Amino acid sequence: MAVNPQKPGSDALRSFELKAASFTLPIIRLLDENVEAVAARLGAKVEKAPDFFRNTPVVIDLTALPSNSGAVELPLLVGLLRGYGMIPFGVRGGDKEQHATAEALELAVLRESYVRRDRSPEDPKGSDATETAVEVEVPASSVPIKTLAPVRRPNQGFMLVTRPVRSGQRVYAAGGDLTVSAAVSSGAELMADGNIHVYGPLRGRALAGMNGNTEARIFCQDLQAELVSIAGHYRVSENIPIELRGVPVQIFLDQKLLRIEKL
Repeated sequence: MAVNPQKPGSDALRSFELKAASFTLPIIRLLDENVEAVAARLGAKVEKAPDFFRNTPVVIDLTALPSNSGAVELPLLVGLLRGYGMIPFGVRGGDKEQHATAEALELAVLRESYVRRDRSPEDPKGSDATETAVEVEVPASSVPIKTLAPVRRPNQGFMLVTRPVRSGQRVYAAGGDLTVSAAVSSGAELMADGNIHVYGPLRGRALAGMNGNTEARIFCQDLQAELVSIAGHYRVSENIPIELRGVPVQIFLDQKLLRIEKL
């Protein structure tokens, strides 16, 4: 049987087209590095228009941060946005360290771009249905923030905490693993660049792989957590099956999916 060869420019050889297109995305424009302030202010906006934010890609804009501001906890912020049903797409602005963190979290690093502001969550329909964007400005001074215990940043690659971690306290094991041999109260926060081990009840928040380490894991004897995270991939308490609560578990990433298994 004779087969007619296709010409190089024929439609049969065209499997896709690569084109440039313009999309206007909602922007979370930070004015302060305080993630707790973002949570309080953004939560109020989401309550007013939940459908506007659900499954919406958003850009984290760091261009308005003061030059003397502290480091933005991007993994914590990314998890916060996902918890509200949004899909963090990328970051705009920031320094090299923030860009490296964004890339570790698999976010795009965006350059200068034009954004038009046409509508807000308070008015989802807006006056123009073509290109829309919303900036959520979050000044820390507008939100009362509970003072937390200082973040512990040891030089060694391992931290052991033998006392209970109480509500409002934050413990960070920079560069290594964190082990807590006591209870972790609701409202407390554990963070580690490596793994997290909790040998008492875990009722607060636990965030492992803060530096983007997708191999990090969380191990606990009694899971009652408000939120767990591996390298920015989060799950809140409402999404943890009841059969996995109050029992020993390990939490890890499997093909970018956060999994919780009994030990």
